[in-house]
Amino acid sequence: MAPDSDAPITFYRLQACPFCERVTRTLDACGLEYRSRFVEPMHSDRNVVKRVSGKRSVPAIVDPRTGVTMSESANIVDYLERTYGESAAISGRREDESAATDGPHDAGTGGGD
Repeated sequence: MAPDSDAPITFYRLQACPFCERVTRTLDACGLEYRSRFVEPMHSDRNVVKRVSGKRSVPAIVDPRTGVTMSESANIVDYLERTYGESAAISGRREDESAATDGPHDAGTGGGD
């Protein structure tokens, strides 16, 4: 099947799943259009996810723009950052950077122990 540049990403997820929420934040930060498909909570009932990704685990995405199908939140976030976004502005690294720049700092002084 050829990639379709107009179709949104299909995002297979569970309600209140922290791993799925991480992917949601990344999709939103990248400004990507996506369609959520909420799946059955029982792992053994997730046949629709298994048909598309080969696994029953969520989160999982199907990206028709590139032809990529994958699962595992860390892999998905990495893929979305590399393919569509600014990695420093996504996946919580922004918080680390702002913490490092908040407040007075003496750059280059060695921090005075």
